[in-house]
Amino acid sequence: MSKQRKSLTRRTFIRSTAGAATAVSLAGCGGGKQPESKPAELAKPEVPKIPPAVQSDTKTANGRILLGLTSDSSGQFAASGEMDRRGMAMAIKEYNDKGGLLGKTIETVHQDTESQAAAGSRVAEKMIAKENVNFLVGALSSGVANAISQVAQKYGCIFLNTNSSSPTESGENAHRVKFVWDGNGTNFARATVKNAVNSVGKKWLLLTNDYVWGHNTSKANRALAEAEGVEIVDEFMVPQNTRDFSSYLIKIRQVKPDVVAAAIAGDDQKVLRKQVMDLGMGNSPAWINNQQDWPDIYGQTSLFGVFGTTWYYRLDLPGVKEFVARYQAQFPDAKVKVPGNVLYNGYMAVRELFRAIERAESLNNIAIIKELEKAKLTAEDRMQHFGGWMNPDTHQFQQTIYMATQNSEPAEKDDLFKLLSWVKPEDALDEDSLKKAKLESYEETPEYEPAGA
Repeated sequence: MSKQRKSLTRRTFIRSTAGAATAVSLAGCGGGKQPESKPAELAKPEVPKIPPAVQSDTKTANGRILLGLTSDSSGQFAASGEMDRRGMAMAIKEYNDKGGLLGKTIETVHQDTESQAAAGSRVAEKMIAKENVNFLVGALSSGVANAISQVAQKYGCIFLNTNSSSPTESGENAHRVKFVWDGNGTNFARATVKNAVNSVGKKWLLLTNDYVWGHNTSKANRALAEAEGVEIVDEFMVPQNTRDFSSYLIKIRQVKPDVVAAAIAGDDQKVLRKQVMDLGMGNSPAWINNQQDWPDIYGQTSLFGVFGTTWYYRLDLPGVKEFVARYQAQFPDAKVKVPGNVLYNGYMAVRELFRAIERAESLNNIAIIKELEKAKLTAEDRMQHFGGWMNPDTHQFQQTIYMATQNSEPAEKDDLFKLLSWVKPEDALDEDSLKKAKLESYEETPEYEPAGA
């Protein structure tokens, strides 16, 4: 396929979102009773496992580099937290297999951040003040990530925000010690909104998770859509942990928008997808789902609409097959048989941290921050279509953004995505974050290098 950004016709947009599931029409189109939608049952997430090679004995501080893993193992993002840690473990294994880093073994300690900001603050404080970690790595919820980053900045501890994607993380909540590795809501909106306007229509409805990521992602969708002449006819705020979307879906059917732009995440998204398909609404209206995280859709058939992602395991690019093989060798018993975007982000963040440490030849936080700010990778090194770079003004990594839908002709069982287009990093830039990000100076950031590291 061409490397240029591709446009979608209305026919392609609508047909590409059809999926494999049979559409079931809503009863009551002629005034009859609406069917009831039963709350979906969620599969219990796989118990998180960190390989013994990277387990930490917190009593032995000499000759090691200690990473504090601040990711969820309960709550909305438990499944993604587990895959996030596996990506980190892959990067750690690569370095430990060749003798470690700066002559030291890399170890980890993990605590559940519970998808709660208060837990994130508590965990970060404990890991820095009591565990003497060298670095903090993780986060799925943007509210949790923001809480962790405030504690990290207070001490000067570098924090890699691997997988939370509110634009505020690299905007008004940016910090000198924090580096953001996922695409954010604005990046994905810039990749999807214009195509949807041109190919589907200008009557839109927003469906929004009522928390920081949902609010800011929906805000980005609204701003970009209205700039293209879209009329936002309504916005429905959905509380987190919603398990019955029938009232929202009935209202959507009544409003009859051309497009529903959904900013629904985690377990809520799993429930929404099933109920949309049960009610036969997967193709009409057209749906934009800002981002589909691989742990949230793996093994499911209720996938529809057009959505964004940062990576796919069947990309025909150098290094992808080898990366998948390494994952399968390291985690042979994993229920998720192939890696996805969340694991990829976790891996890339930790690998680039290690490379920055090598370049700095030091564990001093300021020296490593300066090296991370200069990070620039080729497309081959990123296993994406275009090269990427760390934005020194926002501390968000700029990367290729992919637009995808359900694959109606999978080459194998796990081939769930059909990639529709990809967008250059510079074409998906979040200009609003550039204006709002105010990083602390190096002088305002405490030097941090735990004794005994």
